Amino acid sequence: MLMIRAGKLPAFVTALALGVCSFTPAAAHAQQPVPGNERAVVRALDRGAHPLLTTEPDDGTRDLRALGRMIGDTPVVGLGEATHGTHQFFSFKQRVFEYLVKEKGFTTFMLELNWGTGLRLNDYVLYGKGDPAAIMRQEFQQNYRLFANEDYLRLIRWMRHYNTGNPKRPLQFMGDDVYFTNIVIFQEIFRYVRERGRADLIPKLKALYDGLIPTTDLNTWERRYDAKPMRERERVQRQAWQALRIVESLRRGAPRKAAEWAEQQANVAFWIAKTHAAEDFSGPRDEAMALNTVWWYRHMKSKTLLSAHNAHVGYLGEFPPHTFKRQGTWLRQILGPRYLAMGASFYKGTFTALDENTGYIRRFTVGPPPPINAEQVLNRVPFPKYYLDMRTVDQPARSWLREEHQVRYITAVYSPTAVEENNIVQPLGRTYSVLYELRDTTPSNLIPGIPLGPGH
Repeated sequence: MLMIRAGKLPAFVTALALGVCSFTPAAAHAQQPVPGNERAVVRALDRGAHPLLTTEPDDGTRDLRALGRMIGDTPVVGLGEATHGTHQFFSFKQRVFEYLVKEKGFTTFMLELNWGTGLRLNDYVLYGKGDPAAIMRQEFQQNYRLFANEDYLRLIRWMRHYNTGNPKRPLQFMGDDVYFTNIVIFQEIFRYVRERGRADLIPKLKALYDGLIPTTDLNTWERRYDAKPMRERERVQRQAWQALRIVESLRRGAPRKAAEWAEQQANVAFWIAKTHAAEDFSGPRDEAMALNTVWWYRHMKSKTLLSAHNAHVGYLGEFPPHTFKRQGTWLRQILGPRYLAMGASFYKGTFTALDENTGYIRRFTVGPPPPINAEQVLNRVPFPKYYLDMRTVDQPARSWLREEHQVRYITAVYSPTAVEENNIVQPLGRTYSVLYELRDTTPSNLIPGIPLGPGH
């Protein structure tokens, strides 16, 4: 992806809006509302809805008990967001995570964030190393700037505070994404190689990782690396695979956890190379995010709350015929019922996003959705915020939720004039198990020092 410039964003920049693949939204296939049946659908939704008292983190959990029953013993939960810039989505994630920590034994918050940046923030959460706000300013680049907000900073600091009082059961904060490289990944690999007494292999590994080891800021690295001809990036992908095999060859006699950790870093490096060697990076990126999440859950033996855009947590691809494999598709395929997806929806509000026409980060306000959107029906439930188990809700709502309906689709990059890009057709009840709906929303606030202009 090229750096974001003033003027209309390139198509692949819109793709890294953390939710877009190569399909084009097609609202024409949406089911038209059936007035005679709609009242019965709303009554059934009303009976199944569980009102939320707040989306803000607090000590009260009474209104989350039904959510706990819906989750049950599921160890990996994907919690979506319908924009990348809504305060209530982010604050609700912290509230749910705190509940899962206290009531279900969850210990990891996994964000749609690059792996190496997650390692750095996890060092703060575990050991108090570094300044999370400074790490955000340094490494949350391009569209990831939207995650450098006050809500996530509050969450990370809460996790650190929790760990100071619970050292025997620490929480961890990680990223599962592979779009940006990070020097920390390679430092971990080389440290293990030295510990195995094979420092002589490091020059060879550095040569194999040609261009993957960053020597500049992440934006400069990405611009230069993606400017390489495709054949060169494909060569580096093959070399990264060779490097992974070298690291794996050192396993004999090594401490098991140290070997697994180093091999995972080498595997992440391979997927970074593979993602940047693809014509459409969406496919390998989502597969890699799923594999990283599964690795973490299994090897860390850590129940995990996965935070990402709706597009990345759902069981189905966004656009008909819904066959494009997203992270949630892979997680469901690998983990089966051990993965549960919870989607987000909202009726109207203000959010923070990148302006598709200028590249600047700013706030946008949207009113009620188009008349055919599913949110119009969901909003007729009297609660201003609620959640719903779409697997068990009474008929005819359950069947209605499993039908194709137009819904909002707002990613990191937004164009207020491109209505067709801001809505997709989706069967909510087949894409997620649980849905939470908010009537009014407000924008997230970026932390001080995050550049708003293009080219970052």
